[in-house]
Amino acid sequence: MARKCSFCERNVKTLDPMDPILKEFLTDSGKILPRKATGLCSKHQRMMTKAIKQARNLGILPYTLL
Repeated sequence: MARKCSFCERNVKTLDPMDPILKEFLTDSGKILPRKATGLCSKHQRMMTKAIKQARNLGILPYTLL
């Protein structure tokens, strides 16, 4: 049985780069987790990746967490 996307369940339409939930989708070294590990659908995975990259450019999230 496949897991349901947590963002689809909550009807998330947009992701804000300022959202603190984005740190949950990063590894200890700062890499973005793959879709298989996050359990997100492809639409929300792309949205989440874009929000993380925007947050990195704004200086909210570091490129590495070392």
